[in-house]
Amino acid sequence: MRAMVVFDSVHGNTEQVARAVAEALGPAEDVEARRVTEVDAEQLGDLDVLVVGAPTHAFRPSPAARTFLKSIPADGLERVRVAAFDTRVPEEDVDSGVFSFFVRFFGYAAKPIADSLKRKGGELALPPEGFFVEGTEGPLKEGELERAKDWARPLGATG
Repeated sequence: MRAMVVFDSVHGNTEQVARAVAEALGPAEDVEARRVTEVDAEQLGDLDVLVVGAPTHAFRPSPAARTFLKSIPADGLERVRVAAFDTRVPEEDVDSGVFSFFVRFFGYAAKPIADSLKRKGGELALPPEGFFVEGTEGPLKEGELERAKDWARPLGATG
């Protein structure tokens, strides 16, 4: 199985999750973890598995992640199993009715990432997932790296 975990990370939290996901998918010679700015969309068609992750910014994927997703050709992910994740502040950690309203209305970044990957021809292999940070900059909440590995393992096992 040839897999890639592509991520954007501002404070390092999403990168930590991406590397945990890559580790869970398989050996380093089969799985790469790379920043969105280090990937050419044309490299993706030869993959068996693509996982994309980004921090949630204004209830959407980060700008760099959105640019990367737009760069993938319309049929660029045919026959590629895909999955998406984000890092986010849990709704219950923010004492704001306005924040809760916006979360319910707009959601977080993982679902739009997954939707974009499917529009590019990818086969969604896992439901989109969010991993939690403390505050706006992190660190990751305790147990999130293990939860990320648990989430990703089935994707690697099907390869």
